[in-house]
Amino acid sequence: MTLKFNHKFFFQPLIILLIIAITLGIGFRFFHLDKKVYWHDEVYTSLRAAGFNRTDLDRELFQNQIIPAQQLQKYQQIQPQSTFIGTLKSLTIENPHHPPLYYLMARLWMQKFGGSLTASRSLPALISLLSLPLIYILGWQLFNSHLTALLATTFLALSPFETLFAQTARQYSLVTVLVISSSILLLQALDYRSWKNWGLYSIISTIGLYTHLFFCLTLISHGIFVITNWFFSNYVAIISSQKKSNLSKIQLFIQRLPLDFFMASVAIIILYIPWIVVVINNLQRVYNTTSWARVLVSFDFLVKKWILGFSSLFIDLDFGFNNIGTYFLRLLFLIIIIWGIYVVYRSCNLSTKLFILNSIFVPFIILVIPDLVCGGQRSAVTRYLIPCFPAIYLSVAYLLAKYLGREHSNLFGKQKYWQVVLTILLTASIASCTVSAISDTWWHKSLSYFNAEVAKKVNASNSPILLSDIGDDYTNTGDLISLSYLLDNDVRLLLLSQSSNLEMVPNESQWFIFRPSMKLQEAIEAKQWEFESTINGELWQERKR
Repeated sequence: MTLKFNHKFFFQPLIILLIIAITLGIGFRFFHLDKKVYWHDEVYTSLRAAGFNRTDLDRELFQNQIIPAQQLQKYQQIQPQSTFIGTLKSLTIENPHHPPLYYLMARLWMQKFGGSLTASRSLPALISLLSLPLIYILGWQLFNSHLTALLATTFLALSPFETLFAQTARQYSLVTVLVISSSILLLQALDYRSWKNWGLYSIISTIGLYTHLFFCLTLISHGIFVITNWFFSNYVAIISSQKKSNLSKIQLFIQRLPLDFFMASVAIIILYIPWIVVVINNLQRVYNTTSWARVLVSFDFLVKKWILGFSSLFIDLDFGFNNIGTYFLRLLFLIIIIWGIYVVYRSCNLSTKLFILNSIFVPFIILVIPDLVCGGQRSAVTRYLIPCFPAIYLSVAYLLAKYLGREHSNLFGKQKYWQVVLTILLTASIASCTVSAISDTWWHKSLSYFNAEVAKKVNASNSPILLSDIGDDYTNTGDLISLSYLLDNDVRLLLLSQSSNLEMVPNESQWFIFRPSMKLQEAIEAKQWEFESTINGELWQERKR
C-alpha cells in the first residue's frame, strides 16, 4: 500500500492544529511517569517479569515479622539467579490467563534499564507511540482520506483512556498496537491476496494472542467481517446473473469462499497451541483468578460503566460514580460517537462499513451476552473493550472530516458548526489528560485507588508501624508493595501470618492496620482495642487500648 501525500494539505491551519494536538498527546504519555501510584496490577507485572510467584512471596513475608517498607521492593527487581523460565513458570502456575509475551518484553526491559517506576512505565509509553502512525495508515486504507486519517490519529493521541494505559506498566498499549496492525494486514491481504500478506497477518495475530487472551475478540470480529463481506459482495452479483444456471451460481459462490483467510486462521490456532495447552492444564486456576469478573452486578451498574468506558475515549472528568452530572456531561460525547457510526453506515462503501461495524459491535456483544445471561461484569471492564476503540476513533474522524473537508467549504454554517464540535472534543480530551496527569491516582487503579491517601496518613505519624496480613482475597501482597513506593523510610511493616501474634505490636509506636482479614479483625476485637476507621474503610488507626 502506498500513501500519496499532498504537501499543500499539511500546511492548512487545521492540519497544523491537529499536528500540535498530536504532539501534546505524546507529551502527556511521558509526563510524571514516576509520580502516579504504582498500582496492584503493575506490581504484579514487575513481580512476574522478575520471576517471582505470589505463593512463595506470601510464605516468605507473612511470618509475624517487622520489616522496613522499602524491603518489599526487592521483589520488583530481577534476581541474579533468575531466568526467563522463572517468568514463564510464574505465569503458568499462577496467571495462565495472562499470555507471556509482554512479561518477557518487560523482563528484557528491566535487564537493560532497571526496575524503577520510570523505566517500567516507559516501555508501554513508547509502545503506545506505534499506534499513532498505524491508525493513520488504517484510516487511509478505509477512507482514502488524509484528513480522516489525521483526525483519527489526533483522537487516539489525545484520548484520556489511551494516555492512562500508556502510562501503566501493563500490556494494554501493546494490545492497541496489535489490534490496529492486524486490521491493516487483514485489509491488505484481502486487497492483494498473497501468501506473504496472509503470513504476516497470521504472525501478528498470533503475537496478539500471546499478548492478551481477549485479542481473540478482534480475530472473531475479523472473521465475521470477512464472511459477511464475502457474502454481500458476491451474493447480488452472482444470484442476479441471468446467464448462469442455479447450479453454476452455487458453484461460483463456493469458489469465491475466502479460503485463504480460513487457512490463516488455522495457522494462528496451530501457533497458539502451546499456550492453549497451558490454559487447559490450569483451567481451574484460570476460573479461580477470574472469579471477580463473574460477580453479579445490577443492570444499571453495567450501563453506567458502559457510558463511562466509551466516553473515556474523549472525556474523563469524573464527579462521582453515582453523580448524575458525570453522565450528563458525557452524553454529548456518546451522541457524537453514535452519530459517527451512523454516518459511516449511511455513507461508506460496503467493505468499510462492515469492517467498522464488526470491529465495534462484535467484541462488545461477545462480552455483554454472558453478563446479561449468566451475570457478571466482563463488559464493564473498560480495558477489555480495547478491540472496539480504534474503529470508534475512525468513525468520529470520518464524521468530522466529512463536514470539515473542502467539499463542504461552501456550507459555511455547517462547517463552522463542526469546527465547534472538533474544538469541544479536543478541549475535553486535553482537560481530562491534564487533570489526570497532575493527580497521583485515577479510576483505573482499582484496588490501589486510595493507596496515596493511605500513605499520606501513615507518613504523617511519628515512627509508624503498618500492620497487615494476607487478607481474605489475597490482594494485600500487591497493595503493600504498591504502598512501599509511597511510604517514608522510617515506616515499618508488621506482616502477620494466619496465626496472628498481636503480642509483637510495640507499645511505643503509632500504628495502623491495613485491610485486615476477618480472622485478624476477630483477633483485634478479642483484645478490645479501639480504632477509628478512615480512608474508605481501608485503613484503621489505633486510638485506645
